[in-house]
Amino acid sequence: MSAMQLTPYAPGQARGTLRRPGSGPGILVLEHGELDRLSGPFSGLVVVSAAPFSHAMIRLLDLGVPVVMANRAQADRLPLGEQVWLDGERGLLVHPAADMALASPPAWTAVPARTGDGERIELRCTVGDASAAGRARAAGASAIGLVRTEYLLPPDHVVPDEAFYQQAFTDICRAANPLPVTLRLLDIAADKRPSWLRGAALPGGALGIQGARLFNEIEVQGTVQVQVRAAGRVARHHELRLLIPYLTSVEEFLHWREAVLADLPDRLPVGAMVETPALAIMLDRLMDEADFVALGLNDLMQCLFAADRDQPALGPWLDPHAPALYRFLNGVAEAAGARVGEIQLCGLLPQLPGILPVLLGLGFRIFSVTAHVLPYLHRRAARVPMAEARALAQQVCCAADSDAVRAMLTSFMEQSRLDPFIAED
Repeated sequence: MSAMQLTPYAPGQARGTLRRPGSGPGILVLEHGELDRLSGPFSGLVVVSAAPFSHAMIRLLDLGVPVVMANRAQADRLPLGEQVWLDGERGLLVHPAADMALASPPAWTAVPARTGDGERIELRCTVGDASAAGRARAAGASAIGLVRTEYLLPPDHVVPDEAFYQQAFTDICRAANPLPVTLRLLDIAADKRPSWLRGAALPGGALGIQGARLFNEIEVQGTVQVQVRAAGRVARHHELRLLIPYLTSVEEFLHWREAVLADLPDRLPVGAMVETPALAIMLDRLMDEADFVALGLNDLMQCLFAADRDQPALGPWLDPHAPALYRFLNGVAEAAGARVGEIQLCGLLPQLPGILPVLLGLGFRIFSVTAHVLPYLHRRAARVPMAEARALAQQVCCAADSDAVRAMLTSFMEQSRLDPFIAED
């Protein structure tokens, strides 16, 4: 029996034949560029040369199957056609698989998430449709922290109207009931261009015209307006909040909040999605103006490291273990001051092995994650004493390099009986 150490991505375990797409059911091995053509059935995934923070990869978390990543050299050694056992939480692929049992995922608990010494945290869920909202409620989420409304698409590529959004928002709220729901307004980017959008140009790639920057485009502006009006109607029966995406300044937020409120029949909480360093360093002023604040860590890291998160070749620059990232987030936490616990963190980062204790140690307490990952984070948080998490965060911020951070996380998780951290090969 031999074990390959790959890079973990989505937790869970599976057993099956390791296959290429189109050759039957099992655990699929595919290139990052093949993700847009992914189809079932499959019980697990090995993605080669992946861009882990890309939209295509992040959407794999919704599938509920274990996912690991392999580099090119590892991919050449994979035992295609053989029975294997895959552990997505630890990044292990074992061959042959006959003697490997499948462990059950962590059990759902109605008890609110708490750290090892009893401090309460909030685990919310990010969703893209009503079925995901139902899974979030079933997994024990405290709220729907973010609805990706750009993924709500009518059939036949028609432009969505108010009736479409009213029904879609109602379906999500009913599936999540009784959880409160936050709707992120239309967040279109070059790599998330809906089929109904025909006239608007999206120049500039990863750092170009996207999010709220598109709200002045006639076609997008009209769709955002119908989203807001539909949300206003649904909010008469369900607890809703609205989130404005991809902002750069407090003034930009104030401008678009006024426009949003003008289209609402009744006042709703309106928040700011912080995805640029420029707005992050103004967080103290922003929190005086916005009803709530969410940090979009995927885009924030993309801007911070000047690396397009959808390009696999730039994956090494989007380093989740870079000390610079945590020094920056520590600055964000210091800008928020006593209100740091009110900030919602969205994105892949909190879901990666070993990272949650660092974010807790920096002062963050609210996380919006994929429903499939939520029970695992619940379990990890319960094994983290806050005094030790704060000490770990301080050490990480003072680390010399990423290797030192990996070593710190490995040591911390061994001492805290957390799942082993698997470094990239």
